[in-house]
Amino acid sequence: MWGAVSDNGDFQPWARGWRRVLLAAGMLVYPGITAASVHLTVSGAVAVAGYVLVAAFSIAYVAVMFAAARGIWQRVWTLLVVMTILFVAELWFTEIAAFYLCSVVVSVAVLPLRGRVFPLVAVGVAACLLVPVLVPSWHSGPGWTQAVMVLFTALVWYAFSEIARTNHSLVETRAEVARLASEAERNRIARDLHDLVGHSLTAITVKSNLARQLAANEQSPAVKEIAEVEQLARQALADVRAAVSGYRDVTLAGELARARELLRAAGIAADLPTATENVAPAAQELFGWVVREGVTNVVRHSRATSCTITVSGSRLEVRDDGHPSGAAEGNGIAGLRERAASARAVLEAGPTRPHGWRLRVSLEQAQPA
Repeated sequence: MWGAVSDNGDFQPWARGWRRVLLAAGMLVYPGITAASVHLTVSGAVAVAGYVLVAAFSIAYVAVMFAAARGIWQRVWTLLVVMTILFVAELWFTEIAAFYLCSVVVSVAVLPLRGRVFPLVAVGVAACLLVPVLVPSWHSGPGWTQAVMVLFTALVWYAFSEIARTNHSLVETRAEVARLASEAERNRIARDLHDLVGHSLTAITVKSNLARQLAANEQSPAVKEIAEVEQLARQALADVRAAVSGYRDVTLAGELARARELLRAAGIAADLPTATENVAPAAQELFGWVVREGVTNVVRHSRATSCTITVSGSRLEVRDDGHPSGAAEGNGIAGLRERAASARAVLEAGPTRPHGWRLRVSLEQAQPA
């Protein structure tokens, strides 16, 4: 159910929407088929035990869906083990019909084991075909129907998760493009203000100053007016420069967008966050400078193949897998230390084991004693 699985096992982007709920609820049909087959092989108290196992399996399945939605991965794996044990136990009660539960186990396991989906499905299909043959007391041949169910259901889940993952990547890309467009527009406005309005105000200021000097010896009200025009022009020019400086401020979102493009152009695999809302406004600029300096060093010096940036409300870290000797501390890092100190933060830079370099700024460690 929780499909758009990232490399770190993150199901959460797919854990939303009625389609996911519908697909997950539909899987309960398989335990229902198994339960309907209990009375065909056992009866009495033994049949009750068979029904209890199917009910427990269904509860574990629902629980694993909720655990995946909340990102509790240890519980996901624990519940998958429980479901597997219940499936194996149900074989004694419903024989070949228990393999419908195998379809559920394999399908759910496809999600976190996305890279090994085909070996996993092959094992499930082989079990459906071989186990009934190897147990003579069942008096049945290979479970072709169950094998088809395992294959079809697992592949549908895999395809659905891949589509959801692709859609999630498209949403991230669109958000990134929007950020880049916003930054480009900000820079264009800043450039226009500086080149057009700033130039005109500078000319007015110079000419007003010259006119005031030429008329300095005259006792005319015009001299006072010219002086006021000069003062207004200077103030307007200062305001424009302040506005331009504000437009050109370093922002964390803008630096992450630039970093993604820079790393992509350099052929370095990038694992960057897409959300920065949890970072305090006061830390946005500092974190942006750290991203700019860290990624610049990765591209210029590290000879890395991958770069990872992690960010939380009070900490940002830039890590690569390059050569530490190529990331020696220089003027850029020294400047960052000064910025961090002024923001009452701590900057750490150094090699990591077995190889690579880490640049980290932390606000939580910078509290005064």
